[in-house]
Parts: sequence; C-alpha cells; structure tokens
Amino acid sequence: MTWVSLILAGLFEVVGVMGISQVNQKPSLRSWAVLLGGFSLSFLLLSVAMREIPMGTAYAVWTGIGTVGSALVGMLFYGEPKDGLRLLFIGLVIVSVAGLKLLA
Repeated sequence: MTWVSLILAGLFEVVGVMGISQVNQKPSLRSWAVLLGGFSLSFLLLSVAMREIPMGTAYAVWTGIGTVGSALVGMLFYGEPKDGLRLLFIGLVIVSVAGLKLLA
C-alpha cells in the first residue's frame, strides 16, 4: 500500500502542475483548486509513503513520476515537442524509477 501511496503522490503532483498551467492561462477558482488540491494531496501521500520508504528513494520516485507525467501531459495536451531525444530521456527516467523500486 505504501508504494501505491507514492505512485498516487506522483500522479497528484502532475495534477498540481496542470493546475499551474491552467492558472497561467486563465486564472479561475477551478484552476486554483486544481493547483492547490493536486499539490496538497501529493504532499500528503508522499508523507504517508515516507513512513516506510526511505526518504531518498521516495523523493526520487515522486519527482520521477511527476517529471515523466508532466512531460507526457505537456506533449499530449499542450503541444510540447515529441522529438526522439526527449522520449529517450523520458524513458531513462522511467527505467531509473523502476530500478529504485527494485532496490527498495
């Protein structure tokens, strides 16, 4: 269950980043709610996960999920570039996060 909390924390970090983008494009109560709700849930779930997962591993996995998720959302919904090198490095982050899970 701890790893599920950590994965959800990373996904809610992506929600928070999407909220930042929405606030920058068109500030509204909804966009602020997405931003604050996403990051609040993300930090809450990260703190739950860190009860059992070492801090360095938890933080690296959390940021990795947030980085990959934000990059993919940017490419799919915000017209960011989808070039091969970008995809290669996103893949390397995924492999690194999986490696940390195997070692923990």
